[in-house]
Amino acid sequence: MIQRIQSVYLFIASIAIYAFYLFPIANILSADGAKKIMITGVFETLNGQVAQTTPFTLLSVVTGIVGIIPLILIFLYKNRKRQATYVYLAVLLLIGLSFWIAQTVKGASNGLLQVSDYGIGAGLSSVSILFLVLAAKGILRDEKLVKSADRLR
Repeated sequence: MIQRIQSVYLFIASIAIYAFYLFPIANILSADGAKKIMITGVFETLNGQVAQTTPFTLLSVVTGIVGIIPLILIFLYKNRKRQATYVYLAVLLLIGLSFWIAQTVKGASNGLLQVSDYGIGAGLSSVSILFLVLAAKGILRDEKLVKSADRLR
């Protein structure tokens, strides 16, 4: 059923992935000006105007696709084993996306990044992975419950 707790976890994981579009991954202040690194690109303050200097088009598209996956997994509730398998694959995809985002931010920051420069977006992939793992645990708990009910019949 759709009203299970793992459906809520999958929905929250999807929201956390789409929050990449709202929150910056890193903010860098330098003598040249301020840089904001987001999933859509690098935004710099030049002459009092905020302008996108480097777009991350492919990264934005892949993030959108990875964000849809947990929403699709909500509707695979009839086959719990397949749903759990796809949740684990989504976790692997998200780990790969996180690595890609980290490498992109590292390249865009030119070595100027410090620990205090990271924004909310830096922790969003960890939050979504956490909720995907919680959803997988809920799916496996439901599968165990159904198997125990089948033994009683």
